[in-house]
Amino acid sequence: MSKPIKNMIVAEYQRRFDGVGSALIIDIRGIEANDNNDLRIDLLGKDIHITVLKNSLAKTAFSGTELESLSTTLSGPSALVFGGDSVVNVARELVDWAKKIKTLELKAAVLDGELFDGKDGVKRLSEYPTKDEAQATVIQLVLSPASNLVKASTSPGSNLLGIIKEITTRLEEGKTIEKIA
Repeated sequence: MSKPIKNMIVAEYQRRFDGVGSALIIDIRGIEANDNNDLRIDLLGKDIHITVLKNSLAKTAFSGTELESLSTTLSGPSALVFGGDSVVNVARELVDWAKKIKTLELKAAVLDGELFDGKDGVKRLSEYPTKDEAQATVIQLVLSPASNLVKASTSPGSNLLGIIKEITTRLEEGKTIEKIA
């Protein structure tokens, strides 16, 4: 392949992967054509894209980007998988597909510059909460003290608050405290 063509491919990779900070590398060697089509159609329906890579050119294109750590995993037939709502969702999808297609090899993933190497790394990533799940957890933690206070004031124990208020009122009026409840 001539140098100008290689430069065009690198430029295309850089254009296509511009802004992609998290992705996975898979090996689709040995996958039957029908399974490959089913995989691609299913993922494309979820806005997840698969691009088969020329490893040496991809390493050049990844240089200086958040995908650079994936360069060490580029050996043999490799494809970059990216898109969707989050890389965690992409990892979950691919882990599910790897159960159906035994020849689908999960090579690595990168999330915010952190490399998840090998099949175990990708499985570990798939167990992370998605951005939406993490935000929901944080909101739940922030709101839980307030909701606990509301529950306490409306629960049967809230009679205690009423008793304390009555004692305070009687003491302010100068009355003696007798049996209230």
